[in-house]
Amino acid sequence: MKTFNELGVAPQIVRAITEMGYESPMPVQEEVIPYLLSQGNEVIALAQTGTGKTAAFGLPIIQQIRLDKKQPQALILCPTRELCLQIADDLNDYSKYIDQLTVLPVYGGSSIESQIRAMKRGVHIIVATPGRLIDLIKRKTTNLQAVSNVILDEADEMLSMGFSENIDEILSYIPAERNMLLFSATMPAEIHKIVKKYMRNPHEIIIGKKNEGAKNIRHFYYMVNAKDRYLVLKRLADYHPNIYGIVFCRTKKETQEIADALIKDGYNADALHGDLSQAQRDYVMQKFRLRNIQILVATDVAARGLDVDDLTHIINYGLPDDVELYTHRSGRTGRAGKTGTSIAIIHLKEKHKIKAIEKIINKTFEAGVIPTGKQICEKQLFSFIDKLEKVNVNEDEIQDLLPSIYRKLNWLDKEDIIKRLISNEFNRLISYYQEADEIEIPQEGHKKREKGDMRERTFADKGSGRASEKGYARLFINLGKKDGINPHKIIGLMNDNIPGKKITVGRIDLMKNFSFFEVKEADLNKVIQGLDGVKAFGRRLSVEQSQASPSEDRKMKIKQSEKRYKGRG
Repeated sequence: MKTFNELGVAPQIVRAITEMGYESPMPVQEEVIPYLLSQGNEVIALAQTGTGKTAAFGLPIIQQIRLDKKQPQALILCPTRELCLQIADDLNDYSKYIDQLTVLPVYGGSSIESQIRAMKRGVHIIVATPGRLIDLIKRKTTNLQAVSNVILDEADEMLSMGFSENIDEILSYIPAERNMLLFSATMPAEIHKIVKKYMRNPHEIIIGKKNEGAKNIRHFYYMVNAKDRYLVLKRLADYHPNIYGIVFCRTKKETQEIADALIKDGYNADALHGDLSQAQRDYVMQKFRLRNIQILVATDVAARGLDVDDLTHIINYGLPDDVELYTHRSGRTGRAGKTGTSIAIIHLKEKHKIKAIEKIINKTFEAGVIPTGKQICEKQLFSFIDKLEKVNVNEDEIQDLLPSIYRKLNWLDKEDIIKRLISNEFNRLISYYQEADEIEIPQEGHKKREKGDMRERTFADKGSGRASEKGYARLFINLGKKDGINPHKIIGLMNDNIPGKKITVGRIDLMKNFSFFEVKEADLNKVIQGLDGVKAFGRRLSVEQSQASPSEDRKMKIKQSEKRYKGRG
């Protein structure tokens, strides 16, 4: 691997980026920098977001600036205010030891008068969003006749946002002999039009395959009924206590609703969408960058240009209509060689999109298994213990308080203190998952099951699936919906009262005053002996084998069963 010096980067720039922590060039930088340092070379660089594209074009552009010429010599166009500011900040950091080099970010939402004053003082590099730059051009405050390099960053994003005509207008004010540098994560048809119209035999540099997803991102999908998507989102957030990610929604309304629900349920979350004012957006994004927000719920448009390091998860609350948008979403995690996770929560009608995305990113989705309540509580508990072990104890600060604390807790032994500490931290979470119904998994090729019709639940609540009725026996129990019974509680009764191996539970039908559930025929007697006569839920349980035939139509079975057991609740 080459060094930045070997790529031809000037010593004062190398000094600055070394202080920033740059050790060796990333692949896109190693390919692009030497090519751009040569004169008259046009480049199309295809690489995922977060692969070092800013330095790839920024370092050679800075190095080619003539400081004695106080005119715009390089123009960088980008789709959003946030990306504009980020690029300008990076360029200023790269040029820390180059005296008098001036970089000006030009964007809407801030004072145009201050930008005009900065233009009049003279700038070398303009980083701009298309709309504000056109305003400045029309006010005759910006002269682009000395621009020799035009960079389109996130070109596919700009085109998808409708900036094609703006780009045409801006380029009409720049000399035809300019150099064009186009950086993009994907290569849609609109990009080909720009290349054909404005570029002269550009050199194409591809890091990975065209439109391919980053190699260090794992992709999962969770197939659920549409009504259960939020419950799955909650479980995934709970199962990853250190999650720091973005949940992408399709609409502004859905974004705000999901964020409000997460906040109400106690998560550090907030919304980012187009109905927020610029000040509100800046406030939310600042909180997210500082990690005061763990989960940001956003629309694609609002999140464009938001560049945050170390995101652990991207969660698609449903898949976008444009499958290439998935590449942009997922590319926000797994950056700079780190691993990341991209999750799609989908329903059956979206399954075909998974195949389409797999072709684009050249990776296979893994079918995710929804974590059980027990698994979630264990994960949260061990995360808490891990933090407790690593907490920094300031002996001097707490020394005076310790004697009174020891006296107060003296009557408790170590085990009692640990139990109370855990209970104080997790009682609410444990209680929620004890009461929560398991999430029904829709099956391809099967009619949607009615509420309460569940398959293959294990004794210890360790997974679910479908099983054949053959080999199962059907049991009656005198507990129903009016008793507050649910499938999880039926499993819990067996957990508490039947020793030995786990019992596999099949379909569960919940009635008002009673219920039916299936177990394997080999476990029939053990279940009856373990539960019949036990006192629970304020009554003595009656459990016996039902005579209803499993092969009958379900509605007929329920009707016959209600008649047979009428009055027994």
